[in-house]
Amino acid sequence: MHYWFIFHNGNLLIEEQENGSYNIPFSSTTPIKQEYINSKIVVKNTFCENDIYALNVSFPENIGPTYKWLGLRASHNGLPKEYYDLAGKCFELLHWHKHNHYCSRCGTELIWNTDISKVCLHCKNEVWPQLAIAIIVLIHKKDEVLLVHARNFRENLYGLVAGFVETGESLEDAIIREIKEETGLEVTNIQYQSSQPWPYPSNLMAGFTAEYKSGDITLQESELSAGAWFKYNELPLIPDKASLARKLIDNWLKQFK
Repeated sequence: MHYWFIFHNGNLLIEEQENGSYNIPFSSTTPIKQEYINSKIVVKNTFCENDIYALNVSFPENIGPTYKWLGLRASHNGLPKEYYDLAGKCFELLHWHKHNHYCSRCGTELIWNTDISKVCLHCKNEVWPQLAIAIIVLIHKKDEVLLVHARNFRENLYGLVAGFVETGESLEDAIIREIKEETGLEVTNIQYQSSQPWPYPSNLMAGFTAEYKSGDITLQESELSAGAWFKYNELPLIPDKASLARKLIDNWLKQFK
């Protein structure tokens, strides 16, 4: 029996249970016909002895009333955490496999070397999946938190300052730069909180808190359309519980209960 993590256009095939929760298809053969499979890889796992396969398919066929296609992020609220995390890993590896067929040095076709690497038999170049590291930071001032509305957010949603780490930067350097660029503020007492894989498709988010030090809010208008200080009991619409932003906000709010 195998677990089948099957994707089509970024959507995950899940089996819906009567109680509203989700399962990953589990069977001896794939529920998708072979002719619709674009790529298939074996994914190493640590939480069960069953084989795990990740598939990318070209046709989202109707395979039964209990199955449905669901966005990977949307599956967070119905899948057990270990399956949601593994689905993210499967999605990332499929994306990496799709975009890494040939050696960047000599152009020879790559072959699998380990479960997470490929090698060129001609020049011996070995490649692994690469992660883009991003920081996200909750900036607070007494009983207020800075929330911003990014231009790619849906209407009325407010989140935290975030951005990618640049070459030659430490995480702390990236935090100071991103906050200054996006809001014009200076902060102090930067504290690491937690991290989260963000497989959309290949990011790792590192979460921090920081205390307001000085400055007036001056938004980087190319990225942010709004931003302000909000009291802990007067928050606008904030990100869902699948996000590290929400975890940082919820942890900050605990002090006021």
